[in-house]
Amino acid sequence: MEKIKITTDSASDLNDLFKTRDIGEFPLYVMLGDKQYLDDVDIDPKMIFEFYDNTKTLPKTAARSIEDFYDYFKAFTDDGYSVIHIAISSNISSTYDYALTAARRLDNVYVIDGKALSSATGLLALAAADLRDDGKSAKEICEIIERRKQKLQASFMINTLEFLYKGGRCSGLAAVFGKAFSIRPALQLIDGNIKVSHKFLGSFEKNILKYVDFTFSRYDCPDKTRIFITHTYADADVVESVRQKLIGYGFAPENIIETIAGSTITSHCGKSTLGILYINDGEKL
Repeated sequence: MEKIKITTDSASDLNDLFKTRDIGEFPLYVMLGDKQYLDDVDIDPKMIFEFYDNTKTLPKTAARSIEDFYDYFKAFTDDGYSVIHIAISSNISSTYDYALTAARRLDNVYVIDGKALSSATGLLALAAADLRDDGKSAKEICEIIERRKQKLQASFMINTLEFLYKGGRCSGLAAVFGKAFSIRPALQLIDGNIKVSHKFLGSFEKNILKYVDFTFSRYDCPDKTRIFITHTYADADVVESVRQKLIGYGFAPENIIETIAGSTITSHCGKSTLGILYINDGEKL
């Protein structure tokens, strides 16, 4: 039977699921000033908040080198594994290109452009792990994941605009930044790019459930196997209100997964961002 290792970037924000589902976590770089760290290894989001509060300087993120990817993959292939690596969107990071270049130097390493980020990429990794555990071959898994990635619903609502606006990661934010105190944008991954999908007027807490309703009004065929609530240290009451809303939409409590976004995603979103993320290829709500 083919030995298969599923891997993905640390920016997939799977938290404990990396270990419990045997998914390899490849940490990306996060820089605070002139100091470089590895995401989820020697830095956490609280360090980012403290750094920004003290310096008013944004953290920076970076992909690992081609050689880093090569060494990472080779350790598995030397042990007889086929590797499937699911990277965050190539339109947002060069990690996909670097991973693909490294994979071409090895046999049986497959790299998928997830066209997403955070736990949306994690959803693909978990789906791949499901298929691996069901005995599918690496090629079969890749074919299925390539189809399913086109149905990802990856969105989030921003509480603080400074990080994304100053980091230049989202087209369309310039138009709303001047009204930052009154507008809370919902951002959507569309074709691998971050776009403003809707603008809510008022407080984050007032509009978070409206964001959930808005999302399901547009993407109403969720696979209820799992749905993520991923956030950057949002208020616990806000998270719970979203959880109860999802239960109202028919999600079993055990299939609602809460994760805290890691340092890579936090570096671009700031504090109290929250998103719901799922694969939109199930039955219509």
